Amino acid sequence: MAERSKALRSGRSPLLWAWVLGVKCQIKVTDEAEIINKLASYVEKISNDAILNRGKFFIGLSGGSVVKYLCEGLPKVNTDWSKWVLAFCDERVVPENSEDSTFGTYEKQLIPKTNLSRKQFIVLKQGVSAEEAAKDYTEQLKSAFNSDNFKFDLLLLGMGPDGHTCSLFPNHPLLKESTLQVASITDSPKPPPERITLTYPVINNARNCIFAISGAGKADMVKRILKDNEDLPAARVQPQGSLYWILDEAAAANL
Repeated sequence: MAERSKALRSGRSPLLWAWVLGVKCQIKVTDEAEIINKLASYVEKISNDAILNRGKFFIGLSGGSVVKYLCEGLPKVNTDWSKWVLAFCDERVVPENSEDSTFGTYEKQLIPKTNLSRKQFIVLKQGVSAEEAAKDYTEQLKSAFNSDNFKFDLLLLGMGPDGHTCSLFPNHPLLKESTLQVASITDSPKPPPERITLTYPVINNARNCIFAISGAGKADMVKRILKDNEDLPAARVQPQGSLYWILDEAAAANL
């Protein structure tokens, strides 16, 4: 423990391992500025491998602090942007011009910095209920993947201080959803209440999942998941492929 603490203070980025509900995952401890660079590096490698091997790159984006990391880091990525297909791990059922719209944020902050276009994003249908939006999003994904099997190359995930990820909240019935691939939620504990979200059958079918987490406000939950192995929503992310947690020093303080 003393050696790892020294590494944190010296600014190095030790690679650790943890078992999360029986799944081995990599934990990268770094500072917030380096999170942006590390995340961009992972995305570049995974995207180029996907394009080389399968002709397209399917990525799921999240909101919150992940937006900042991606909007600053992705413009540095050397990739064939025309091969990207971008969806959302969850989305708020709000107008696209709302400050709460995850797509709206990426449209303003990411698209102008890259060669991405709006048509490459799978966006929420406007003017319908959360349930209808979830059904429509499922159909859009079926069309994009040309299959009922939604296998993302990469899901970029955040985590709330309560341990939620996507719009999968502690003790919520959606944690047990095994049939729907995209579900609606109308009672989100975090506003706005109406959202759609990928469910675990899709999340855990991904080739790669990366959590990018920073701040002292997440430290207790990071410990409860990565050290104490508590069964919280973020801990249930157990993809068939690789799982990475990229943390800054503050978020990793209790490990």
